[in-house]
Amino acid sequence: MVRRAVGVAVFAPLALAACTANAPTIDSNGSGQTPPAVPGRTTAQLVELGRQHKTAFALYEALRNEAKGGRRLAWSALPDWRGVYTRARGGITFDPDQPPDGLPTAKLTPEYQAKLTKRIEDAKRGIEFDPISTCSPPGHPRWLTEPFLREFIVTPDQTWLINEMVNDIRRIYTDGRDHVPAADRYPLYNGDSIGFWDGQKLVIHTNQLKAGIYQRSNPDYTEQVETVEIWQKVDDKTIGVDVWVYDPPALAEPWYTKQSYAQLSDPDRMMRIRYWNCGENENNSVYQTKEGSTQFKDFTFGKPQNAKDGQP
Repeated sequence: MVRRAVGVAVFAPLALAACTANAPTIDSNGSGQTPPAVPGRTTAQLVELGRQHKTAFALYEALRNEAKGGRRLAWSALPDWRGVYTRARGGITFDPDQPPDGLPTAKLTPEYQAKLTKRIEDAKRGIEFDPISTCSPPGHPRWLTEPFLREFIVTPDQTWLINEMVNDIRRIYTDGRDHVPAADRYPLYNGDSIGFWDGQKLVIHTNQLKAGIYQRSNPDYTEQVETVEIWQKVDDKTIGVDVWVYDPPALAEPWYTKQSYAQLSDPDRMMRIRYWNCGENENNSVYQTKEGSTQFKDFTFGKPQNAKDGQP
């Protein structure tokens, strides 16, 4: 019940608190910090690495050159990403290193800084609406921040990054193919992702994305958003991800964050990724009011009770 109600903006803090209280134990190194997946570079250097490249694809190409073109995995040499995971740190924000009660760490253009300021001020007054309240997929890069159970399936030609929430699967093609030709592209919730392997590190470039928000009380991103990610097992129970987000209309410079996912303890092998039917709970029958807040439809006797003139 908690998981199905989480998409509703009004009840999100309570739902997530309940989910955290009932969650299985996370096995991690207990440090609260995830080492960068790029060895030999500090966080400051990784931030600067993003600034050195004008586009996400330019950064991706630079990383591929460092890896001497990367390589295709053999079935006998797949990294061990088995198990069920959940986001290890970050809460309801895109950057896990955002200060408590502080602002998101992205450096925004003036237009998008103004939008974020208004969103935060409105939320303080109880005016808040989350696009996923209507059961829409979160979309990438927000995908990185969503809670609940995850699995990561590695094969030589594709890696599947699976989030239980709304049955959300990202497919990363590592068979040497390029992106879809520009003339055939259109915005998708999770975009188009290609990648290569550098040792045990998976490097990903994603484009062709829909506009969205990074998280509640976080900035917007546009349909020009692109990301570069480096995924790697950083210890026996943790997968760390270095992420650079490029979005020229919204970001004054690339936004670098460190994400991490902790393997859940499951000694009896009871955990499963289940089918997620967001719409089965009528609490998710919501809409956005003209003022921008969240309202629920009351389907008593099959009719929205708070509809006016037949309109929500």
